Amino acid sequence: MYETVIGLEIHAQLLTATKMFCGCATTSQAAPNSLTCPVCLGLPGALPVLNARAVELGVTAALALGCRVQPVSTFARKNYFYPDLPKGYQITQFDRPLALDGELAWTTGAGTQRVRIVRLHLEEDAGKSVHEGFEDSDQFTYLDFNRSGVPLAEIVTAPDMRSAGEAADFFRRLRAVLVAAGVSDGNMEQGSLRCDANVSVRQVGDPSLGVKTEVKNLNSFRFLQRALDFEVDRQVTALARGEALEPGTRLWDERSGRTVQMRSKEEAHDYRYFPEPDLPLLRVEAAQVERLRGALPELPEARCLRIAERYGLDRDAATFLAQSDSLTAFFERTVAASVDPLAVLHWIRGELTRRLAETSIGLEQAAITPDSLSALIVLVAQGRLSATAAKQVFAQLFASGGSPERIARTAGLLQESDLDTLRGLVERTLAQLPDQVAQFRSGRRSVAGFLVGQVIKASQGRANPQVVDRLVRELLDRSGHAT
Repeated sequence: MYETVIGLEIHAQLLTATKMFCGCATTSQAAPNSLTCPVCLGLPGALPVLNARAVELGVTAALALGCRVQPVSTFARKNYFYPDLPKGYQITQFDRPLALDGELAWTTGAGTQRVRIVRLHLEEDAGKSVHEGFEDSDQFTYLDFNRSGVPLAEIVTAPDMRSAGEAADFFRRLRAVLVAAGVSDGNMEQGSLRCDANVSVRQVGDPSLGVKTEVKNLNSFRFLQRALDFEVDRQVTALARGEALEPGTRLWDERSGRTVQMRSKEEAHDYRYFPEPDLPLLRVEAAQVERLRGALPELPEARCLRIAERYGLDRDAATFLAQSDSLTAFFERTVAASVDPLAVLHWIRGELTRRLAETSIGLEQAAITPDSLSALIVLVAQGRLSATAAKQVFAQLFASGGSPERIARTAGLLQESDLDTLRGLVERTLAQLPDQVAQFRSGRRSVAGFLVGQVIKASQGRANPQVVDRLVRELLDRSGHAT
């Protein structure tokens, strides 16, 4: 029986206004090659100047992941040739990284899950090779150097994950930590967060790691899980056939649903790291580390435990709500209006999540507010609005905001739940249906459903069905109506 062994290398773009070693902007919404200068293009004589904000964010990320921040670290040149690397080398950290020995831990139904963080170091990004989208893309590759020099934190884990699903779960949780700490926006579609996965299989009980392959540039949780599932199956199948595995680097091809060989071990780069001569030692003072530690916000795991305990939610629900500051704040502000937490959770996990997905906007851009959602929930709890009608009102609140009661009243959706009003309506309706009342009195109690329907019809659909049902049965069971 085989066991899977997975470690990840995550590259997170840091939330700085400018690049790692120059003053060019880091925005992704710009014309190709419009955010460049002699420094990030590697022109002769241009010298790098370290971005202090990038260092602060790197330290913050390290602290959020429980790492030991090193008082002194160094930069190095990682030498390799690729068209989108204008210098012919990448400035990174090698033997003396910014931080070491962290951990990301979270609670599951089976206990506490832990993934060790081996190191976190700072580096600059490369440019972007564009292989499609042009009329002559079959002949040429286009280069966009806007990303060249963008600051990254590379986070390297120990090989602690034992399945593709576990790796995807860890990656999702790591993203939540980085976003919560204000280190990265975590936008995977725009390349702000991506990872390389190292995967091997071994016989259960074997202490060795097996023959490792690296799957490069995975920029979604789904791609990561699918790529690792395929790669594990490929390796296990090969071993079952008696074939020898070869180490190498592979790419995930979403179209075919396969990993494909990029290069073998023999073709792997010898990066020839050597110290970066144009940058001094990076010194991080203990006082700065403690200042940044004190500024850390509530992180997802701590938030999850607090929400679960305070509102009596199960682990799954608390994990869902703790995934972002905005979602947690929206939930808590809605509950603060004396609304049942479970009812709020129901609307957030249901209608709110669905509409956010359909419109591809963030919660901050939606027009609905905690106050309007709480008012909507109260209307439903009071029986003044049916569940179906409430969804119609929610749709308008999400799109344009407003008062739930005003929206419902304008659309004629409010239900009548006043007992005195409905009792009079029930009495008048029963008086008009003596035959059906007689059938009920003779033992055909199922006719009560018909009578309820007639009352609701008489109210033009505005009577609360639950209240009407109770009143009909009470009146029929009274002396003079009961069997």
